[in-house]
Amino acid sequence: MCINAHLAHAATMPEDPATMTETSLYDRIGGAATIDALVDSFYARMDQLDEARSIRALHPQDLAPLGQVLKDYLSEWLGGPALFSPVRGHPRMRQRHMRVPIDSAARDAWLLCMRGALAETVADEQARAAIDESMARLADWMRNVPDREPAETTISQN
Repeated sequence: MCINAHLAHAATMPEDPATMTETSLYDRIGGAATIDALVDSFYARMDQLDEARSIRALHPQDLAPLGQVLKDYLSEWLGGPALFSPVRGHPRMRQRHMRVPIDSAARDAWLLCMRGALAETVADEQARAAIDESMARLADWMRNVPDREPAETTISQN
């Protein structure tokens, strides 16, 4: 079951229109192996891209624990095994990030890293487009400060 109700419809697209069998985005993209590669690529981009310096500064030095949290979240969010909510409760992503100032520039830097990682790791173009659309909506919804407000807090692993 997907975490977000708005993604539930997008997360189940017919694999074969003739059979009308629905397959989760988690399965369509290749499951845990692809999510692992996606998150690893995402954080590598955050470390490497000059455009991502501002959001990298919001994260802890060691990204491995936070990477595991994101892997667990994406697994569940995309219709795979529920790895996030049994351990951490309801995602409440905006609430969890409220203490971290997120403006349009932070949103755009985050999306730059995520879109590059999606392009690198998700071969199914329709699945990639559906994930990108949902990620863009989520990233936009996460904005919690007016543009150009300085970021002074770091993201924890909660």
